[in-house]
Amino acid sequence: MAKSKTEQAFSATLVSGGLYKRNQGRLVRQLTAIGLVAVAIFGAYSLYNALPLGMSAGLQKGIAVGVVVVSAWLAYRLVNFPRFADFLISVEAEVGKVTWATKEQLWRSTTVVIVVMFLLAFLLLAFDLFWQALFKGIGFLQI
Repeated sequence: MAKSKTEQAFSATLVSGGLYKRNQGRLVRQLTAIGLVAVAIFGAYSLYNALPLGMSAGLQKGIAVGVVVVSAWLAYRLVNFPRFADFLISVEAEVGKVTWATKEQLWRSTTVVIVVMFLLAFLLLAFDLFWQALFKGIGFLQI
């Protein structure tokens, strides 16, 4: 089966070292690559702990480090793959257009959410105590 243009382009991108649109969407691309590498590190750590005990410690560490290195290279190449890089560039442009809440609005909203959560927790406790007393009173619940 023949490869599509996208598959061929990604294969070619994997072996190149160049940067696509170097100065555009840098923050989102860097954070995406860091996130992908962080996931790879956690995965390599899990793999390191799951490898057979009879295997030498050096080989276990080598495999885990190899997984991280290969994953880091793939993450670096992925954020420079033209189609994905253009998507990340447009994401950063859209995030720049957003009107973010002021510090005061953020504090007010956070306070409201926390107060409502405590009120709901208190209400849930009150309902729980009510039903517990009712069921104890009719002999349904024996604690």
